[in-house]
Amino acid sequence: MQPFIAAMTKVRQVFYSAFLRSLLRTRSWLATILRFWISPNVLKGENVDQPSNVSRQRVELFLEEVKDLFEKQTRIEKSLAFSNGMKKQFEVRLVESDICMLPSYNHQLPAGHECGNYLALDVGGSTFRVALIELSGKKTEGDGCNILRSKSFKIDAGVRQLKGLLFFDWMAERIESTLSGQPEGHEDSGDPLSMGLSWSFPIQQTSLRSGLLLGMGKGFMAANGLLGQDLGDLIQGACSRKGLKVQLNAIVNDSSATLLSKAYLDPTTRFALILGTGVNAAVHLPVHILSPGKFGVRPSSWHDSAKHVIVNTELSMFGAGILPYTKWDKLLLSTHHNPDFQPLEHFVSGGYLGEITRLVLVEGIQTTGLFGGVVPESLEERYSLETETISLIESDVTSNLQSATKIFTSRHPSSHEPSKADIQALQLIASYVTQRAARVLANSVHALWSLRNEAEQITPSQSKHTLVAYNGSVLENYPSFRNTCQNQLDSLVEASGGRPGAIELMYAEESSLLGAAVAVACLDGE
Repeated sequence: MQPFIAAMTKVRQVFYSAFLRSLLRTRSWLATILRFWISPNVLKGENVDQPSNVSRQRVELFLEEVKDLFEKQTRIEKSLAFSNGMKKQFEVRLVESDICMLPSYNHQLPAGHECGNYLALDVGGSTFRVALIELSGKKTEGDGCNILRSKSFKIDAGVRQLKGLLFFDWMAERIESTLSGQPEGHEDSGDPLSMGLSWSFPIQQTSLRSGLLLGMGKGFMAANGLLGQDLGDLIQGACSRKGLKVQLNAIVNDSSATLLSKAYLDPTTRFALILGTGVNAAVHLPVHILSPGKFGVRPSSWHDSAKHVIVNTELSMFGAGILPYTKWDKLLLSTHHNPDFQPLEHFVSGGYLGEITRLVLVEGIQTTGLFGGVVPESLEERYSLETETISLIESDVTSNLQSATKIFTSRHPSSHEPSKADIQALQLIASYVTQRAARVLANSVHALWSLRNEAEQITPSQSKHTLVAYNGSVLENYPSFRNTCQNQLDSLVEASGGRPGAIELMYAEESSLLGAAVAVACLDGE
């Protein structure tokens, strides 16, 4: 009986091999039936130590399909069309939106010769950082910025649950701790130490140093009972109660801080890009392309002196209707609690790259026999494959992929021991997902570049070298992400009639702290 079963299996394999390519491009239920007919063991979850030629062919065809779906919409002609579509969306939101393309109060870029000591605060979702920074000007030896003293404080669940003034008193205690032993910032010092704040939460900004506190989200209770009160006054009051001789003079968000920090050292900086768990960008634009209503109520003195302004784009909110969705993107959105709020973020940010990769991988396991046809139990959970994990796996370029295999099996154990071919397939899937993200992000930056050029009446061929200051874990750490993004920018610029290299991505180190200090220094220079 056993030889008969083996013979019939062989017949089925030969027969279906001839039709495999066409069948795999049809509906998924056909692929499932085919997989069961050729190799029932896969469906039962049994290991297949020696995959057949047909099994390998199924995997190869699946990977070809994945590559095609993720790459075809980011080829240069389609990328230019996408960039133009994004530019049109920017233009509309510059006029009518109250949630994106938001003008800051920063209308002046640094000249690079501002000098002095400043206290910089950086409040993020998990960390509060305080630094005493010396700005000495870019013409001095070194980079013109020196962190004299800094401390980092973890914002754990207990801190996030501090209500109202208790949170700001906690901040003041950490500021006092950082300044301990320093002559600046105490009652017996001379003038108050000028302070800048990088604030990573929503506020309704009413001046450069003030803004109405809004709900912070992420489990923070600080706004309880204080909604609508002035953030600058709350921090200033907490510092006064501690006897600190400091004065808060500027509040900026993370993207504005990044732009300012790099502009202090390089005057060609006009953009900032943040890509970590989320995505955002800032751009320096002439005020005339924003509608008057976007500025709210501002003193006439601001309007008299402001010819340009740093605009917080809230880039994550763009791309609706023009992003190149695959079936896996649609699957992700089908279970998302707010699928239409941040379209671009779903495509490019670290919060979603791992999940898109997981969705593709799970389909590959179920339909082609990858990983022995066994989906690790942990991978059945949404968002269980982290972007950090696929970054580490892609980083392994050794011949045996031992490190990548160990990382995957330790985080996603399975009854099937993954082969080298399995890990290589995972690397390919992750690379297709992340390279698409890098190109889509580059297309979006190109759209901002085109928008600014048009507003300044600059043709692509006339456009000079422009820096995009960046930070964030994906751009900083994911293998080849920054290079792919830069290469795509070069191709787009050249296709637009400009010179490759006209847009350059440049890492902005310690940008939140340095940007907060520079924002204050710009005021001193007025």
